[in-house]
Amino acid sequence: MSSMDTQLDSHAGGPAGLIHRLVNWLTWLGIMIAPPVLRITLAIPFFRSGLTKWDGLSLSSSAVWLFENEFKLHIFGATYPFPMPTLAAFGSAVGEIVLPILLVIGLGTRFAAFGLLIMTAVIQLTIPDGWLTFHLPWAAMALAIMALGPGALSLDRVIAGR
Repeated sequence: MSSMDTQLDSHAGGPAGLIHRLVNWLTWLGIMIAPPVLRITLAIPFFRSGLTKWDGLSLSSSAVWLFENEFKLHIFGATYPFPMPTLAAFGSAVGEIVLPILLVIGLGTRFAAFGLLIMTAVIQLTIPDGWLTFHLPWAAMALAIMALGPGALSLDRVIAGR
């Protein structure tokens, strides 16, 4: 079959044309829907966690306590306390609020996804048993967002003028 026959089949009214149109429609739908769905899905758990770290506009004492006493870094079979736990708690609390908001609105999307990927790596070092249930899907979503970009429904796209 020549390329001309293939082109005619894809535009014909027969089964091949119908399948071609359906594939095109599904591709368009995926391109439009996948990026914002990925962005929102990744943003939700981080934002919810971030809300627990604030007491109004102040860092909650429980967040600092967790980084001082509960959270430990698991590296090469040993556990280590977080260096500068108050700063780590503050950085985590800010990142878990700001980065998800940026993701949802699609502003600085690839950088926000990269920030959450780094946070996921640190969380993995803190809670190593969560890799299959939480950390692996979070990392996969962050990587997909970094690769695919923000999608058409984003402020990044509006700013770029495309």
